[in-house]
Amino acid sequence: MHGTLAGCDVVTCSPSPPRPLSPPAPPLRRTPRRRAATAGARPPPTAETAAPPRPTATRPTARSRRRPPRRAPPSRLLEGLSPREIAGQLVLVGIAAGSEIPTATFEEHHAGGIFLLQVWESAEQVDAVVDSALSLARPESPPLLAVDQEGGQVRMLAGRRGTGDGLGRDPRRRGSAGGGRRVHEHRRGPLRAGAHVALSPVADVVDPELGDANEPVGGLDRGFGTDPEQVADCVTTAVEALSEQGIGATLKHFPGLGRVEQNTDFSAEGIEDTTTGPEDPFLESFRAGIDAGARLVMMSSAIYPRIEPDVPAMFSAAAIQDLLRDGLGFEGLVVTDDIGAAQAVADVPVAERATRSLEAGGDAVLTADPSLTGELVDAIEEWAGRGEEQEQRVRESAGRMLALKEALGSL
Repeated sequence: MHGTLAGCDVVTCSPSPPRPLSPPAPPLRRTPRRRAATAGARPPPTAETAAPPRPTATRPTARSRRRPPRRAPPSRLLEGLSPREIAGQLVLVGIAAGSEIPTATFEEHHAGGIFLLQVWESAEQVDAVVDSALSLARPESPPLLAVDQEGGQVRMLAGRRGTGDGLGRDPRRRGSAGGGRRVHEHRRGPLRAGAHVALSPVADVVDPELGDANEPVGGLDRGFGTDPEQVADCVTTAVEALSEQGIGATLKHFPGLGRVEQNTDFSAEGIEDTTTGPEDPFLESFRAGIDAGARLVMMSSAIYPRIEPDVPAMFSAAAIQDLLRDGLGFEGLVVTDDIGAAQAVADVPVAERATRSLEAGGDAVLTADPSLTGELVDAIEEWAGRGEEQEQRVRESAGRMLALKEALGSL
């Protein structure tokens, strides 16, 4: 998916490890780096089987002061939800700038949350949509609120530059394609917007032979460059900067969009990466972001034959379970790239866009088309009713969603 936040500070990201921010948010788990998937790996804990993550401390804000006290831990909340409410937790709905949230999004479909689309120029509009989400959702299951803040040409909140701006413009700095290493930290902006999650940073390493011809990242000036080591340094800095203010960072687009030519939002052709595999150095930025404490990973809808031929990564158990979870040790929430309006999945029936992700080990789906919300929730609810295995798979993912909300102060 392809939008800055006001009050952003600027830091310089160098090849050396960034200075730790204080106090950093507790990571989900700092996993020793492994180069290969572990056979028979234990399934990741859920809100039903493990204690909820310790909430991140943040300074009081207007929104946090309005937030009611926590009513129950995620495991108890999960037990109190109906099958449809559990299914709804796994759908995040895009809301276009200046538009209103359809009342059915929460009242009938019980969506897990929303994310902002297009460029929101007015703070009042953002406040209004946040207040609307909070009022429409059940108090026992408040929504997750996300913004697609990256930098370059992808910035959803108007203001100063975002995470990726200014990259690749200073040839005096180390890195291919002139790779300037500036990271614009999202300080205060996301909290002022009431967000829990930033759908950033972009961890994709752009193939230097493609450069701007790499439409989804290089062509939109939304990444950190072409050198895996330096991209990893910048991703670490961005994740820690977001964590410092209580915002969950999202690494995207796993296992990387830096080697494809076309943008998966607009094309189903030219989106195959024949190079990236389980031992690829271009994965190092994702590994670094996980080690830094990123709470979400967004899966790519491109195809990676060296991982699983003919299957988009968001529908691939080899990419999600074997590589991301078992190989890189990620235990957080796995979300799809847009499955509502993206051309890469236009030929896949809407119901299958949700269930294939769950079958592969993913958790939540994102739709830029709010009109699909009911159909997606219907599909997840129906799939969970097919048997105990499917029901447990849905509950596992819903548990992760509630654990994330608990950790980021949404509950």
